[in-house]
Amino acid sequence: MFVINRKWKIIMSILALIFVTIVGVRAAAENKEKQFVSVATASTGGTYYPIGVGMANIWSTYLKEEKIQASGQSSAGSIENIELLREGEAHLAILQGLISTQAYDGNGSFEGKRYEDLRTISMLWPNVEHFVLMNNKIETGTIEDINGMRFSVGPQASGTEQSTVVMMEGLEMTKADISPEYLGYSDTVSAMRDGRLDGGSLPAGIPISAIIDMYASNVQATVLEVTDEQLEAINTVSNSWYRYTIPGGTYPRVENDIQTIAQPNLLSTTSKMDEETIYLLTKSLYENLDEMYEVHSSAKEMTLETALDGVTVPLHAGAYKYFKEAGLDIPENLIPPEAK
Repeated sequence: MFVINRKWKIIMSILALIFVTIVGVRAAAENKEKQFVSVATASTGGTYYPIGVGMANIWSTYLKEEKIQASGQSSAGSIENIELLREGEAHLAILQGLISTQAYDGNGSFEGKRYEDLRTISMLWPNVEHFVLMNNKIETGTIEDINGMRFSVGPQASGTEQSTVVMMEGLEMTKADISPEYLGYSDTVSAMRDGRLDGGSLPAGIPISAIIDMYASNVQATVLEVTDEQLEAINTVSNSWYRYTIPGGTYPRVENDIQTIAQPNLLSTTSKMDEETIYLLTKSLYENLDEMYEVHSSAKEMTLETALDGVTVPLHAGAYKYFKEAGLDIPENLIPPEAK
């Protein structure tokens, strides 16, 4: 009896091994046929990560028959994402518009390290500039009023600090012209409420919870406006911003529109990516925007009509093909070199 049981155990073990081997071979064959696409985002606590994961889920679901499987990966943000694309460690990336422009032009953080292979797929949602200032410090009502103020430029080494410094340069200011602080958004508003700070830079998709709190808690402060002349001057430093109107009613007790500017948050890739793959990714994204809108409130700003807003780096050939089919008027500077 013992011998028979032992034989059965050996037979069952062999059969199990054969089964596992067959399953493994089949899985390996299926994976070999799949095209894996990774999207570099930012830290898991921000907006980039959930939107990147949301896009990846849409692609994996709707491009299953094309054997495309996508995933979002966390990162340190835009600057690292450029390097991930450059090193082939990510296929797509979400980038701040300023960082995209600097990388392609080879200036700012990328002085001497120009990334000519960088290509844009689409603008996703706008990073809207909110320069806030206590009312008793306001003279013109525009962003030039920050001169001489105790002003938060955002956490040190953050995208907020970098973009704020570039905008100040366009206004012929540096951090020497203010008393700089390096605070996050909620801390900025708290410091203003306590009288320790005059204002701060708080760029993000609207509405920003810290600014809702600022108005709702009756902090006597205002979001400053940006004139056309100021926008033009800022873009001579880095052509990364465009006109943006914050509609009246976005913030408590603010009935009038606020004329400010925004820079785009972009979905980007490299010219080395296959045209058909990027075409399919772009097409499926815009055909399933309703699902993206459920991912995050910022995703609700994604529309076909605004897909090229603020874009300065040429489109990828696959995105260019889709947007042409969709009837968009594509500026000459966004036509990919590969398509000319």
